[in-house]
Amino acid sequence: MRAEKLCDEIRACRICSDRFAATHTGHQPRPVAWFSTPARILIAGQAPGLRVHESGKPFTDPSGDRLRDWLGLDEAAFYDQSRVAIVPMGFCFPGYNAQKSDLPPPPVCAKTWHDRVMQSLPNVALTLAIGGPAQAFHLGGKMPVGQRVAAWRDYAPRLFPLPHPSWRNTGWLKRNPWFETELLPVLRGRVKELMT
Repeated sequence: MRAEKLCDEIRACRICSDRFAATHTGHQPRPVAWFSTPARILIAGQAPGLRVHESGKPFTDPSGDRLRDWLGLDEAAFYDQSRVAIVPMGFCFPGYNAQKSDLPPPPVCAKTWHDRVMQSLPNVALTLAIGGPAQAFHLGGKMPVGQRVAAWRDYAPRLFPLPHPSWRNTGWLKRNPWFETELLPVLRGRVKELMT
């Protein structure tokens, strides 16, 4: 199946309606599917946040600004679905709990869609596994995110494990300056190679 048709199916998914209605947020599903068959770069994340839920477009938040900087891409290139696929582990905003903390993406989303999505993206030459859930799916096993990111050379050039670009990880980034001085130049070079 072509990716574009699969995107339409995912956008129509309401499998988590009851689950999301029961969260502190009390929202309805709004799957954000952003990929097409020719894409060569796969950004595998966790799940949309509230701003993305509202916009219907992935990474329309400060995390997206930081991620685009990491990749050396402007918005036009980043959102070019013919070159970049954005496939989170959960396509919907999972909501907040009573303490206003992010809920994890429901596992049923990945179980329902991800094998089909990956089959629809045969041209992917670079995967960016952002955060623990995406790294577990694409690399298997359990390992702390920081440890996987520190071992990035073991996976490059086909896959780069990355921390989430959230402001919450600013402290980690400051404690690990090698991320900016060693990993990012190699990552940007690989992205540039695949975007031309």
